[in-house]
Formats: sequence, C-alpha cells, structure tokens
Amino acid sequence: MARDEVLKERWELLVSQLSAKFSNGDPLDLDAIIYLIGIQELGQPKRKYKKDEKVNLMHIAICRLLEPYGYYEFDFFDPDGWPHYKVKENLPFLKAGEQSVLMKEAIVSYFVEKGFFE
Repeated sequence: MARDEVLKERWELLVSQLSAKFSNGDPLDLDAIIYLIGIQELGQPKRKYKKDEKVNLMHIAICRLLEPYGYYEFDFFDPDGWPHYKVKENLPFLKAGEQSVLMKEAIVSYFVEKGFFE
C-alpha cells in the first residue's frame, strides 16, 4: 500500500475512534485533535481551561508533534507543569493543504508512537 494510502487509512481510523470517544461520534476536525493532544501532553485532563490556556494547549501539541521533524525541542516544565519548547528550525512556507498533510502525518506518527494502531 502506498504511503499516502496508509496515512489516509490511519487518519480516518483515528478520527473515527477519537470522535466516538470524545464527541459522541461527531467527526473531530484537525484542530480538535491537536487540542486533545495538548491536553494529553500537559497531563491534566480533568480540569477546565480558559480560552488562552486552550490556545497554549494547541501550541504545546504542535511543538510536540513537530519535534520529531526537527522544528522544536523540549526545553523545560514550568512550575505549573506546562511544557515549554524552543524553536530549533523555522517551519518552511507551506500552502494550506501542505500544512494539513504535515500535521496529519505528525498526528498519525504520534499515535503510532503511543501504540494506538496495534
């Protein structure tokens, strides 16, 4: 099976299972999945988040997702337990569709690493 087909198949499975678990089956979009990864990475799933904290959760997720690609590097945890990353390399200019593919690929890789597809 071609790499793109594997990515598409895994992405659809991931969206289906996460949607069933977190949104009563309503399909989660890319941003919602990034948000969930941010909560997972912070490790504080039971609390309520303010609007600015939700943005920060998405930032944590994006940094974590793009870390294996060499764009970010984990730096430290602050006193509240929030992870901080530093930029290693600036992201290249990507068209919207290219950004979406990169993030889907990074998300699928993240879930492969977590053993989701086994």
